[in-house]
Amino acid sequence: MRLKCAVVDDYQGVATSVADWSALDGELEVVSFGEHYADEDALVEALAGFDIVVTLRERVAFPASVLGRLPRLRLLVASGMRNSVIDYAAAEKHGVTVCGTASSPTPPVELTWALLLGLARGIVTESTALRSGGPWQSTLGADLHGQRLGLLGLGKIGGRVARVGLAFGMRVSAWSQNLTQEHAEEVGVERAESKEELLRTSDFVSLHLVLGERTRGLLGAPELALLKPTAYLVNTSRAGLVDQEALLTALREGSFAGAAVDVFDSEPLPADHPLRSAPRLLATPHLGYVSRANYARYYGQAVEDIRAYLAGEPIRVLGPA
Repeated sequence: MRLKCAVVDDYQGVATSVADWSALDGELEVVSFGEHYADEDALVEALAGFDIVVTLRERVAFPASVLGRLPRLRLLVASGMRNSVIDYAAAEKHGVTVCGTASSPTPPVELTWALLLGLARGIVTESTALRSGGPWQSTLGADLHGQRLGLLGLGKIGGRVARVGLAFGMRVSAWSQNLTQEHAEEVGVERAESKEELLRTSDFVSLHLVLGERTRGLLGAPELALLKPTAYLVNTSRAGLVDQEALLTALREGSFAGAAVDVFDSEPLPADHPLRSAPRLLATPHLGYVSRANYARYYGQAVEDIRAYLAGEPIRVLGPA
């Protein structure tokens, strides 16, 4: 009897077309799920008959309460090599092997700049007005050249964002708890002395940090109050880095010019969520990693992981960060 593999949260319905699954023909029946199961009972019911599950990024959580109810599950393949919503101890306890794939930093860098430029030049407002017969030019664009870009985080993604900012002729500074002067100089940016200094002096602020105990709620009401009235905030990293209630209040009060976010505490975002109607906000549905090449990498390497697992060969084992 062939094994069964579930691909969850395949919103675009492309998991089986962007990669070649033919290496598993005859061994595996692949079923793609386009809907999101936010309820654990519904998720368990949907996955009860599967031996292998392929999950995309951190869209679906696999806590002990789920893994313990999937006795048939033997292999969980996650895209990327970091996943904070899998209970690895529970997986080991229940005999579930967890593995991952490579993930490119390029797509989130590109989306960061799409959002930043969209904010700066009022792209959505002006495009909507043009298409609906609204006013011809209603916004005054913010310049990038000569302005300061402040980066919270200067890792693989932040460093690439910095280099694009420099190419635009921006002054770029960065801060994180572990950032050294040597690394800042290597990238070609200034090292801010403190988070507060970076927020006070930047015209654009972009977050590129891993969410953890030290970074959760990094920007709350006191920090957001430091932003210039003309400043813009971009978050393509993790929603938990910013206090969401404080962000909503700041947007409603207009304490700074605007924000762009691609990440949310609850995904998919509920239809009645207040961020859907917040003023001065450009929002996208977590598109940071969603690109054709990245999906081909995710699902192509998922196929490799499954084939290797079935053959008893080494796989990309994934564990807690």
